[in-house]
Amino acid sequence: MSYIRPYVLSIAGFDPSAGAGVLADVKTFEANDVYGLAVVSALTWQNDTEFDRVQWLPVSDIAEQVSVLLHRFDIRYIKIGLIESVDVLAKLTGYLKTAIKDPIIVYDPILRASAGYEFHAVPEQLQTVLPELFCITPNIPEASLIFGGESLNERLEDASEHVNIYLKGGHGDGETVTDMLYTSDHTYLFPNDRIPNGAKHGSGCVLSAALTAQLALGKDIETAAEIANAYTHQYLGSSPTLLGVHKPLNV
Repeated sequence: MSYIRPYVLSIAGFDPSAGAGVLADVKTFEANDVYGLAVVSALTWQNDTEFDRVQWLPVSDIAEQVSVLLHRFDIRYIKIGLIESVDVLAKLTGYLKTAIKDPIIVYDPILRASAGYEFHAVPEQLQTVLPELFCITPNIPEASLIFGGESLNERLEDASEHVNIYLKGGHGDGETVTDMLYTSDHTYLFPNDRIPNGAKHGSGCVLSAALTAQLALGKDIETAAEIANAYTHQYLGSSPTLLGVHKPLNV
């Protein structure tokens, strides 16, 4: 009997360089042994170092793209990336909750492109959307903006009562990079040596996509986060350029 891989959906922007957005997500899905599906939330004019402009798709168009896929594929695990606003995120999440039974939604809150572009501020409305998500994967500046910069660890511990939080630690100082997973009952640390020339365009997209893929494979949140961390660390060291190489995890 042939092996049928889980279907995993990315809802994110289209990056022509394929370093970020839906193209990077699908490549990450495939390397993590799930079948990647993609719905575009925005068109971008960018490469790995420049971001010129973005054209947002209406939430109705995003939902219609998802709807067509649901006619054919059993989708439960969804990664959401670049989204126009928190209002669009709330509407999209509401649609997914209606169209899919018990969806598992991982949200990567992209507030600033690594190629250099500010997208949108974070109104208080995001706090009302977080309980509808399974996990959110901010980096340190994004987490500080969303949850408040002072006593960030305590704020994340409090917020994890409502949503799992995977904090990407690449913006920290020192030779060790420590990602952290906050759940309602525990905080997990994933330390790695900082890689020379390890900065990669779209690395946050890769992490959240790998996490979503591992959840779809049946891993619990701690194990999924540990594997996603290892995959992303491998990806960061795969190339001396800003564009990494996607390959199955070498363990």
